[in-house]
Amino acid sequence: MTCTEASMDALRQAGDELADATVAALFERGQVGTFNTLMRYVSTAGAPLPEGLPDVAREYLEATRTPPSWVDWSEMEKARLFFIDNNVHISTALSFASMPACYVVPHVAKLLSATHGLKYPSKRMAETGQFTVYLMQPDAFEAGSRFIPAAQKVRLLHASIRHHLGRDNRWDTDTLGVPICQEDMIGGQMFFSLLVLDSLHRLNIHMSQEGAEAYYYAWRVVGAMLGVDQRAVPKTLDEARQFLDLYMIRHIGPSEEGAHLTRQLIDLYEEIVPGTFFDPIVSALIRYLIGDTCADWLDVPHTPWDTVVKAVPHLLGVLETIEDRSPLGAWALDRLGHLTTVFELSSLTRGRVMHYAIPEHLKKDYGISSAMPRIRRWTPPAATVS
Repeated sequence: MTCTEASMDALRQAGDELADATVAALFERGQVGTFNTLMRYVSTAGAPLPEGLPDVAREYLEATRTPPSWVDWSEMEKARLFFIDNNVHISTALSFASMPACYVVPHVAKLLSATHGLKYPSKRMAETGQFTVYLMQPDAFEAGSRFIPAAQKVRLLHASIRHHLGRDNRWDTDTLGVPICQEDMIGGQMFFSLLVLDSLHRLNIHMSQEGAEAYYYAWRVVGAMLGVDQRAVPKTLDEARQFLDLYMIRHIGPSEEGAHLTRQLIDLYEEIVPGTFFDPIVSALIRYLIGDTCADWLDVPHTPWDTVVKAVPHLLGVLETIEDRSPLGAWALDRLGHLTTVFELSSLTRGRVMHYAIPEHLKKDYGISSAMPRIRRWTPPAATVS
């Protein structure tokens, strides 16, 4: 697969036909409130759908209740083990690299402001963390799991944003393309997969090629369940690198919304870190993982920890070596990673289950102005665009 400016332009004009039609019908019939109320009781796969659910929503939920037929379950199991083995590092990469990377795309920063509001930055972080944890459970695609209902709701949430912005003429479609278009959805998939792997590599985390490929494969499955056109999705890590390089060259830059969201994110994590002495490490880690240029665009402050944080990969390399050589050390570090992830997620959610409801309107102040084997260490695909 070869990405070109023309092929990317075409993806900017495409949304998600099934979800878009469902949301449009719910709004046209005045059934959004009923849908949101009833769907709060649908949180696990296989649960009976409640009486009174609008027919169009019932049809959508039936059509999207199973994973794609092409899923390779052995790859998904490898991805799950990879996540277990690296959960704290993956959480770090998602928090300090993937989310800021979203903010460095100006039109995406505007959209993210619309979905959760500048006043509630923890909501999206909590939703993202919870969604990823649901995905990596051993029963993620079986009856009783929470992942499939979450994916179904997130897909409708995206469609509702497209609906609102298109209906209210608050989005320049001719210039920016369809809101949350196919190009942006694939770009987001790259941020949460390839960029995470890049961050782990930068942190000196030991990964096998097999584990890295399985993790990327899992996010391909996620993309399919979120309405991403699989004909346009990179199938390999090399193809993913080509797509991500071109996507970032096309779109990244500074924006007021991006800087504001980043400040909110930094404040949020400084609240989670005990005390104040270690607060500057939040900004330093973001700057280290996304680079100085992007960090400057997002107004990430320089701190005395900018130099100190460069020693983190060396420390993690030592810990990874201990984990590689000692089964007891591996167990202890995996357990610590699990507890750290649980603490981080519980701090963000305040112990609540996050619900992915369709917003009935976009408030103006929310912001749119007009254990895997560690052999054959993974090497990131080379950049394809200068």
